[in-house]
Amino acid sequence: MSSPDMILSNEQVSPVGDNIATDWQPITLTLVEYPKGDLVGKLLAWISLAPIGIGAGFVALILFRRDLHTIVFFLGTLVNECLNILLKHWIKEPRPITRAQIWTEYGMPSSHSQFMCFFATYVLLFIFIRLHHINNSNSARFERLVRLLVLAICWTAAFLVCVGRIYLLYHTLTQVLVGALVGMIMGSLWFLLTHFVLSPYFPMVVLWRVSELFLLRDTTLIPNILWFEYTVTRHEARARARKLVSMKSQ
Repeated sequence: MSSPDMILSNEQVSPVGDNIATDWQPITLTLVEYPKGDLVGKLLAWISLAPIGIGAGFVALILFRRDLHTIVFFLGTLVNECLNILLKHWIKEPRPITRAQIWTEYGMPSSHSQFMCFFATYVLLFIFIRLHHINNSNSARFERLVRLLVLAICWTAAFLVCVGRIYLLYHTLTQVLVGALVGMIMGSLWFLLTHFVLSPYFPMVVLWRVSELFLLRDTTLIPNILWFEYTVTRHEARARARKLVSMKSQ
């Protein structure tokens, strides 16, 4: 016998009206489905892949920058994801509908919402607490605009991912709200842990032999890392150019 608490089937619930047999079409090479022919659903399905893009960005930054803060930030996203898995299997609340292409049948809390809100919250605190350096009045205005743009992109993406999880029937509103709340709490706690507890030890960690082996570095004390790397690179390029000209003139 079926009970009212059982997971609803695709024919029982549809985000595109009273289509009894909605044809769900997955994005190629992903597990995200959207109602076939629904452009809004397709757009939200693509946006829901944002956590994958962010994860790939973390890997690229770690490989090419080797910054301890970036590594710790990435570890925080993994801890956040592990917490989500534990909560899912502890609460065991089903998703709105059953699907063949899905990682787990549990939906409380939403992992996508939790990930995006963790990321957006951490970035928010990082910008307002960590990035406090201002060079001059002109750069200050530009930096504020860049920071506001970054925050707008992060929180807009988080909002659209949350909306998409509800629209595409991967989660209920409650599951998304709980996921977002847990993500914001975890993002805040992880930033506070990193900023006040772990960061003071970074200068010692980079002196370890293993850190030298993997070329790990600490940029915590550099207020504007982009400006620092730009000026250092420009200075080195000019010095090498002058040396090259001097060698040719001899």
